[in-house]
Amino acid sequence: MKPIRVAAGVVNQTPLDWQGNFDRIVEAMDRARSAGADLICLPELCVTGYGCEDMFFSPAVQRRALESLVAIAAHSKDLIVSVGLPLWYSGNLYNMAALLVDGRISGLVGKQNLAGEGVHYEPRWFSPWPAHHVAHARLDDRDVPIGDLVFDVGGIRIGFEICRDAWVATRPGGDLIRNSVDLILNPSASHFAFGKHLTRRRFVLEGSRAFQSGYIYTNLLGNEAGKIIYDGDALIASCGKLLASCPRFRMSEVEIVTATFDVEHARMLRAQWRAVQPGGDEPSRIVSQPFRYREVPFCPTQPVPPPAEDAQWKLRDFTDAVTLGLFDYLRKSRLAGFVVSLSGGADSCAVALLCRLMLDRAWDELGREAVCRKLAAVPQAASCDRPIELMPHLLTTIYQSTANSSQTTRDAARRVSEAIGARHLEVDVDGMVSAYVQTATAALQRAVDWVHDDAALQNIQARSRAPLAWFVANLNNALLLVTSNRSEGSVGYATMDGDTAGGLAPIGGIDKSFLRRWLKWLEREGLPGREPMSFLEVVTRQSPKAELRPATSEQTDEGDLMPYEVLDQIERAAIRDKRSPLEVYQQMLVELDGRYQPDTIRMWVRKFFSLWARNQWKRERYAPSFHLDDLNIDPRTWCRFPILSGGFERELEELGG
Repeated sequence: MKPIRVAAGVVNQTPLDWQGNFDRIVEAMDRARSAGADLICLPELCVTGYGCEDMFFSPAVQRRALESLVAIAAHSKDLIVSVGLPLWYSGNLYNMAALLVDGRISGLVGKQNLAGEGVHYEPRWFSPWPAHHVAHARLDDRDVPIGDLVFDVGGIRIGFEICRDAWVATRPGGDLIRNSVDLILNPSASHFAFGKHLTRRRFVLEGSRAFQSGYIYTNLLGNEAGKIIYDGDALIASCGKLLASCPRFRMSEVEIVTATFDVEHARMLRAQWRAVQPGGDEPSRIVSQPFRYREVPFCPTQPVPPPAEDAQWKLRDFTDAVTLGLFDYLRKSRLAGFVVSLSGGADSCAVALLCRLMLDRAWDELGREAVCRKLAAVPQAASCDRPIELMPHLLTTIYQSTANSSQTTRDAARRVSEAIGARHLEVDVDGMVSAYVQTATAALQRAVDWVHDDAALQNIQARSRAPLAWFVANLNNALLLVTSNRSEGSVGYATMDGDTAGGLAPIGGIDKSFLRRWLKWLEREGLPGREPMSFLEVVTRQSPKAELRPATSEQTDEGDLMPYEVLDQIERAAIRDKRSPLEVYQQMLVELDGRYQPDTIRMWVRKFFSLWARNQWKRERYAPSFHLDDLNIDPRTWCRFPILSGGFERELEELGG
């Protein structure tokens, strides 16, 4: 029996924040040491931050990364630590995991499988390290082994699978086990997407079972660089059993989780499985270093049960991910709050509500003093004793009416803003709209009317609201939040420089159907441990409508487009699955199961593809949004499409109708 105490640490890093990143890494190390752990695995590229983009190519960044590594190593006395950083070697840049042992750099392992799809661009900066290749680099005035290494530290063998290495069919773990590795470390920077943590859990458990080893997985935490959210997943497994896991989406900047791993038990299981072949060692890859492990009393860690399945997990994950993303964006940008142009509809009310839920979560998890310290740029934050006192300083909402606005939306906007405690403004911008129309009429020397100029008259109303919203944001040193959702983005049902105005789009990555379901869930059930938000009834009972045409037109969003549920189904088939218009039509006939006439479905499919192709220029200009699932239509993080195209002309002819 040879039990050792191990830890997985998650840290909320910021690209190029050298001192902050260093401090959080050292804090995680100190916590692990205090918890009795001999080893801690920290996330991929945590020294520099994962999201450095093209700054990875800066020689100054490389120098500072190595300086930080040497300084971190000095703090690793009596500890084994894994930290990630980029390394320039022999004309190429590599994504590396360094193993620090008892105050020294023992070696660095190179990532073999680079992530180059969707939100990831690793092949742009890094070269993959070739399997079985070992070299040496001059670090800290000595030659340090680098490459595809196995570490023998105090008689326990340690190997690496770095993030994507574990996602591929020929994962390095199989090779590591032939070299008698006892413990596999997986430092990761794995973006959040709905349900992705379940996939991670499966490959961690399956890896530890198939390799009959210990397995430590750790991920980054928070909104690191602006758009990508990391959930702070950390898992420790042994021989197919999950020993420990870290709560996801924490507001704190450092979290660790520990477990006891029985090395000899895993070795005996490998012997029974004949997992290690005689003569399988490759001595040239093995780096040996002495280390004295602490005596750990035999107290086997009980396996963690699998998560309970329920219908609300996606609703909770959305709330946690976006509120964490907003909190980190606000504190890291050092702005003094948010501004939301509150129309009284579902989208803008959801954005405003997320701001309040963000503050409530931070207050509950961190406490008053920590929140006020992290949001020091928010006026009078330090003098507030409750979240409701801080909200008017944190969030300003503005209802901007025109002649086409209704009392229903005005009342809904006021009710929601009051309920969440925001500062609320009501202004009439009809005079501005009329001034624009009159000026254009005089300049063009022709009359403007709804028969001939429908789109222009709608858009000028939306655009007339943007300047005041920006003005209030500038006066408050605040961030103007965009209220458009993904469903609208896919068909361009938004006014550029109008309701798309702002610096961040918190719900730009989520569809309208989900948002409506989320609001109804909060209204009727509420967040776990909290009362239902009955005031949301003023929003959920409305039909979505832009209120940009005269009331006599009875304009609704779904009347202009199609039912949002259908739009989202068509988008998934057309954009995620890359099906042709005819294939989408045939699929919708089955999925919609007689609820609509075939000609109506054909018309909606035609409308979707036409609007999608026509409005790529808008998607290129939308404010950054959070990546929430791998169906994203953001051309900068997931879905690329040409601005100019044939517009599916031949494919739509094939569709007929």
